[in-house]
Amino acid sequence: MTNIGRYMVFLGLLFVNPERFKVYLRLVVNECVLIGTNSIFIVSIVSTFIGAVTAVQTAYNLISPLIPDYVIGLVTRDIILLEVAPTFTCIVLAGKVGSNIAGELGTMRITEQIDAIEVMGINPVSYLVLPKIIAAVLMFPLLVILAGFLALLGGYFAATVTGIMTEQDYIKGIRDGFNAFSVTFALIKAFVFAFLIASLSAFQGFYTRGGALEVGQSSTQAVTISAIAVLLADYVLAELLLKN
Repeated sequence: MTNIGRYMVFLGLLFVNPERFKVYLRLVVNECVLIGTNSIFIVSIVSTFIGAVTAVQTAYNLISPLIPDYVIGLVTRDIILLEVAPTFTCIVLAGKVGSNIAGELGTMRITEQIDAIEVMGINPVSYLVLPKIIAAVLMFPLLVILAGFLALLGGYFAATVTGIMTEQDYIKGIRDGFNAFSVTFALIKAFVFAFLIASLSAFQGFYTRGGALEVGQSSTQAVTISAIAVLLADYVLAELLLKN
């Protein structure tokens, strides 16, 4: 409970004594490059192969003369849009982005750079953490969109090249009974997960105490806590937004 209270106070400090808009604009752009652009490669590789595996395993479990082939594309689409693209991608980003944020802030803490910022009369939480959260909230949904597209594309190639089904059946399955809210739901999850990963990782790194060993421990804890928070939020959002 103590850590939860400290985390809430930490979030409140984000908006205390803020800097000028131009300062934040520059910082947010830099963080967007670090968080978003530098994560495109890993997101592309993971999502493409996960989409391919999803299609192959779905086909393996739906082999029946009573089930049309296009159902494989339908099931693959729903799994990708509802879980693979938003949740799996954000767990991967929790490992990459979360550890980087915690490690960066932890290093700044033990080298007394954060203390120096405080001495200059600048709110270090607002100056260092807020741009990271804003950049994550902006870039994670874009990465999730990319992941969803590449996962469906990977499933397409896996299904057609291996002869599991025809191109027409796969495309028909993707289009059949499509619910646009699935995309909206994925983006809502991306926004929530982005905030949780960035803020929790920053919290862990900001309050690091000790030396280089503790920085590594903070990074590990940030990834662990972020992944748990993502899974918990995934369940809560499913209950709130998908339950009839």
